[in-house]
Amino acid sequence: MPSPATPHTDIRITGWIGRLPPSVRPYALLARLDRPIGTWLLFLPGAWGILLPDAGGGIQPDERIRLLVLFGIGSVVMRSAGCVVNDMWDRDIDRQVSRTAGRPLASGALRMRHAAVFLVMLLLAGLLILIQLNPLSRILGASSLLLVGLYPLAKRFTWWPQLIMGFTFGFGAPMGYAAATGRCDAAQAMLYLATILWQLGFDTIYGFQDMEDDARIGVKSTSRLMAGRARAFVGACYGAAGVALLAAGAMAHTGIWFYPVSLLCVALLLRQAVSVNPASPSLCLAQFRANRNIGLGIAIACFAGLLT
Repeated sequence: MPSPATPHTDIRITGWIGRLPPSVRPYALLARLDRPIGTWLLFLPGAWGILLPDAGGGIQPDERIRLLVLFGIGSVVMRSAGCVVNDMWDRDIDRQVSRTAGRPLASGALRMRHAAVFLVMLLLAGLLILIQLNPLSRILGASSLLLVGLYPLAKRFTWWPQLIMGFTFGFGAPMGYAAATGRCDAAQAMLYLATILWQLGFDTIYGFQDMEDDARIGVKSTSRLMAGRARAFVGACYGAAGVALLAAGAMAHTGIWFYPVSLLCVALLLRQAVSVNPASPSLCLAQFRANRNIGLGIAIACFAGLLT
């Protein structure tokens, strides 16, 4: 397995991951527990939906906290399940990409049957969390499994797999909103749109790391498609996401403090777009990871809207 110091991989086997028993460690790596950034980026849109002011119509603070806890646990479980599905589909491709060659299925540390059993366990855990939510959220959660299963195939058939990723990872936004309100409306739809565009932008940045390997083995990506106009494309994604986010706040009749905090987060996104450089994998990874803090900022904006 590649060393964590190797610049061509983002796998981390130091820290608490390195102290796990050897028989357990490959499962932790398969679930990407060494890189919690993906869990954050799955959880945060759900938190936005729960905290968006109109989503709190009549909801008690303790219920809001309960939903945040459930979505937090669910994000760890379902992000892990999504990674298992992705690696099962992509194990042959991963062997040919330097950044992913050390993944447990690609390297042979685990076999397909091990991954299948692990996946079933994760899905059962996800089901236990899902049944704690209201009926509309259960329907939305179950329907999202189709996206989880099909997303890894996108890179084989379309130049826009990062857009499909946005639909998949961003599904927490409408689901969180439905969990808090028991309904679907225009504010929910606009929040989902903002999430999709935000994730399209940062996942395009993330994909710039793999362009050489992707081109060599024929894998399509939005990153390859937009490499020649990276700043304009990412800026357009982030700018449109900002407009949709502000529209969601207006439709939700949010308080005044939602807007300055949200605008600060949008400004940080646009600053990121201006400096993006597809030729610098280290910068791309750092910018991708920075979206966790920006996403937390948007969650704070949603909470600030509750105070006025």
